[in-house]
Amino acid sequence: MFFRSRSPSPANSPLRTRPGTTPTSSPHRTFNDSLMDENIEIAQSLIDSWESNETVTLFNGDRQEARQYLHAVKDLQSAMHHFISQSSASDKLIKAQNLMETAMKRLQKEFYQILSSNRQYLDPESVSSHSSRASTISSYSDFEDELEDELRATTESISEVERVSMAAMTDLKSIADCMISAGYAKECVKVYITVRKSIVDEGLYHLGVERMTFSQIQKMDWDVMEIKIKSWLNAVKVAVKTLFYGERILSDHVFSPSETIRESCFSEICGEGATMLFGFPEMVAKCKKSLEKMFRTLDMYQSISDLWPEIDSIFSYHSTSTVRSLAMNSLLRLGEAVRTMLTDFESAIQKDSSKTPVPSGGIHPLTRYVMNYISFLGDYSEILSDIVADWPLSVHTPLPESYFGSLDTDPEGTSSISVRFAWLILVLLCKLDGKAELYKDVSLSYIFLANNLQYVVVKVRSSNLKFLLGEDWVANHEAKVKQYVSNYERVGWSKVFTALPEDPTADLTPEQANVIFHKLIFSFEEAYRKQTSWVVPDPKLRDEIKVALAKKLVTPYRKYYEKHRGGLMSLCGSDSLVRYAPENIDNFLSDLFFGVGNVGSLPSSSTTSSPASSTHSRVRR
Repeated sequence: MFFRSRSPSPANSPLRTRPGTTPTSSPHRTFNDSLMDENIEIAQSLIDSWESNETVTLFNGDRQEARQYLHAVKDLQSAMHHFISQSSASDKLIKAQNLMETAMKRLQKEFYQILSSNRQYLDPESVSSHSSRASTISSYSDFEDELEDELRATTESISEVERVSMAAMTDLKSIADCMISAGYAKECVKVYITVRKSIVDEGLYHLGVERMTFSQIQKMDWDVMEIKIKSWLNAVKVAVKTLFYGERILSDHVFSPSETIRESCFSEICGEGATMLFGFPEMVAKCKKSLEKMFRTLDMYQSISDLWPEIDSIFSYHSTSTVRSLAMNSLLRLGEAVRTMLTDFESAIQKDSSKTPVPSGGIHPLTRYVMNYISFLGDYSEILSDIVADWPLSVHTPLPESYFGSLDTDPEGTSSISVRFAWLILVLLCKLDGKAELYKDVSLSYIFLANNLQYVVVKVRSSNLKFLLGEDWVANHEAKVKQYVSNYERVGWSKVFTALPEDPTADLTPEQANVIFHKLIFSFEEAYRKQTSWVVPDPKLRDEIKVALAKKLVTPYRKYYEKHRGGLMSLCGSDSLVRYAPENIDNFLSDLFFGVGNVGSLPSSSTTSSPASSTHSRVRR
């Protein structure tokens, strides 16, 4: 039932006989009896000859001899089956059984030798690279003819490593088929598991996979744990895509006739190591949550999520369902940890209680921290979308529809990661509104709001958030930055704008022009003095403010100055006119918003007894 049976000779053909004997028609001596006797003698001759030459490896020499040996074992088994049914042939059966045990020991030794000597050719990477070729040789009967044909046909297209690996896999399969069919599966499997498990365990060890308890992980400092996580992230990809995958292919090929044996071998070889590997992230997820752990937690979640199709396929056996469950539980635990940290992140923004205004109206540390954090989260948008898919956004007050309308989604109860990011930014902006009230100067409050909102917009534009929030969201917030700047100009320079004549080119007496001139310079110095220490870190925004101020101030002042310069010359003197020439006013504006105090302070003159001269000394001090 295990091997191809020989076709009986035709009735009119002469019977095969041994030399020196004559055919007999005795009913007690059949053709099969003679044939089985011959099988035993041939098997004994081959088996004894190889037993006397133990130093030579059967499968490392002439493949014709290996083929003959396996044929002899097959025929020996046929003889044993034949004599089992004949109680009178017990002596022959015992002889055949002893020969079979000798042959099985030899094949077991050969099996071990092939596994051991070809470790470098049977590494998972080599095995997986040519699995499609190896799978075409599916049984020992194929081995006889197809092995040589396969190797001959592929010699020119494969590397030496692949060629040797394919031959080793085929030899292992042929021995396994022979031993299993002869009832020696246990001995074959024991050797296979012992050798291959040591290879897998060694591979995992070199990848840094180690057995750890939850107590050990819980006590780790974050710096140490992060190193462990980085090591795991590298290990899990190699282990799944190469180590476990290659091992599954090899066991499936070597023991292809028996699914039970395939499953048992693979489970014994990889089960323990896989349990250690996939148990680690679940234990990390159970540890105390902190915002610094967010991104490594997401990395682990993404690794398992990306590898899940391979994990599910490789560990598809019932006996390895524990591994699949462990990987899935780790995925769920990591997702829960991420949701907890997102909640903690939002809470941390809302609870920020710093009461000291940022000097010069610059970028608040909270703004930098929150936006850097969110922009990094944006790189994980796809995986975060999966994590928050069944976790709707829940707030105690209605969301402003105008704020979320550009996201093209329902803001109420939605789980969209885009809306969640928009909500976190909104929480930040609301917090910044409160911090702007800490400034005593209203115009500086607007500079603070413009600076911080500009920082938010730039962060969005320069990260993946740009695609998540959309151009409409960015445009709306850029418009709001301009509104803050407009409010700053209106409040911070109102006295200067008021001092400008409605019609700069209107006819005025020298005295009237002089009054306007001194009032304008006094209000300009006052505004300038306050704002020399203010800062606008973003160069683009800084230039836009200066250009807008120059357009509203310097342009009309230039017309006024050129119209009335002659009359002012007689009352103010040339020094004052030079000092307050339009190009100098423009230069003073260009010095603003660098946060460098009075570096660009206006010059003073001891000869000018105008209200402006006292202002010069105050600025200088």
